[in-house]
Amino acid sequence: MNVPKDVKVRNQLRREAAALVALKKLTPPLGFDRLEELAVELLAKLNFDHEFLDFTLVLCGNELWRDVIAATPFDRRLLLLPQCLKNTQSCQGEMDELGLICAGCKGCQIDAVLTKAEGLGYTTLVAEGTTVAVGLVEEGAIDAVIGVSCMPVLQRSFEPVSRSAVPVIGLPLLYDGCENTKADYGWLFEEMHQYRFHPDKQPLSVSLLKDHVQDYFTRSTLQNYFHEKHETDKLALEMLEIGGQRIRPLLAVLAYRSYVSEPNEELQTALAIIVECFHKASLIHDDIEDGDDFRYQQQTLHRTAGIPQAINVGDYLIGKGYRLLAGLKVGPQLTVDSLKIVAQSHLNLSGGQGDDLAMCDDVFRFSVDDVLHIFARKTGEAVKVALLLGATQGGAPESDLQVLAQFADWFGIAYQIRDDLQEYRTETEQQQRHHFPFLLTLLKERLQETQRQPVVEQLPQMDLVQIRDLIAREQVDRHTDAFQRLYVEKCYRELDRLQNLKLRLSLYGLLGKLFKNES
Repeated sequence: MNVPKDVKVRNQLRREAAALVALKKLTPPLGFDRLEELAVELLAKLNFDHEFLDFTLVLCGNELWRDVIAATPFDRRLLLLPQCLKNTQSCQGEMDELGLICAGCKGCQIDAVLTKAEGLGYTTLVAEGTTVAVGLVEEGAIDAVIGVSCMPVLQRSFEPVSRSAVPVIGLPLLYDGCENTKADYGWLFEEMHQYRFHPDKQPLSVSLLKDHVQDYFTRSTLQNYFHEKHETDKLALEMLEIGGQRIRPLLAVLAYRSYVSEPNEELQTALAIIVECFHKASLIHDDIEDGDDFRYQQQTLHRTAGIPQAINVGDYLIGKGYRLLAGLKVGPQLTVDSLKIVAQSHLNLSGGQGDDLAMCDDVFRFSVDDVLHIFARKTGEAVKVALLLGATQGGAPESDLQVLAQFADWFGIAYQIRDDLQEYRTETEQQQRHHFPFLLTLLKERLQETQRQPVVEQLPQMDLVQIRDLIAREQVDRHTDAFQRLYVEKCYRELDRLQNLKLRLSLYGLLGKLFKNES
């Protein structure tokens, strides 16, 4: 993990890394193995040995992110410095839960760097590691990071930063150590000052966009779309007001904004409400079909207003969604394409729901592949319609639409497997066997593989305690974890095929946040 002591060697490696990444027309993010291949190739070209392999790998990663960082405004960047740059003999700074609070004592370079960075508009932090930095990106406080750290920390940070697609340029300290270390300040100031306006490269802040989308579901906004003087319209508006994370409308808006240079706020708002109309309608009907009494910590509509009224409100929301979609101020072909997307989604979702209801009655007649297919048509379809509708309205090419459709299938499967695992691992009095169907079908197939047919035949008669005991003994939950990792990885690999950089990075970040501990 050596860093070249000679500045001429460091600069030569930087130039060659930039040229290599540009030549290969690579875009972020790339996995560790691919970056290592680039570093090996570059060192071989220069006839350098592998003494500087890790340093060169960091440089290749920097060049991969350079255009994204350069397109990020200064006030959306974080400068992350390590505490070990301080002068331990003279430092007058204090420590809090985030890191060092510089006292401006001039005993080291930290104050000068922070002053310059804050003058440009940077958020600054003097702390160890990148956990806080990743958290700030997820919260929407920043969009990109320039960080100084020792080589071991940079290496450990690669996986979480890559999985969350955090745009980052890393500058290794000139030597490792826990105190009184040194950085190449000329290099650092050069990186800090780089800015090039490039709207196609500037990352979208998913968290900021999420807050923006939440504002669409206030009563003052919804009343512009729900203003009929009858009970059904009133109840429909109330259903849209009720909480939830608004993931589906967020995905629709995110996809739309990724493909347009100047978003139309009126169209964007309508897309979010249309997607939520369809989603809330499906939830109302699902709650009736599943006999659920509560959602969002309050009674379901069929419990408060009765089943007939709830069915009617669900139907009304479907009609409202189609009416709003048909009324968008876009060209006729775009309207037709959008209606086809939503109509096909309704067919797929209804088919998946029907199979899901049948599975509740007799889960053991379904195979693992059957359950995965149901997950794709139910959970995946709800994601797919949001992404495809937003991307289509934004003018996405057909190749990207195909990638998004496949991604949504893999995402739905990974997400639902995670739900099944969480359901299995959280025991409640209301828990039933059909609450984790994937584990049950996987249990059946594992028993069949080990030729224990008598046990397989007894499964339908076993109670929940016996089933849970059998799942534990066969380590089915661990095998389910492996399935989830497989489908999360499929999501990432599918996103690597997406041509739109903004949407690819945003969905990478979403995956990294949702499956932080599973990938």
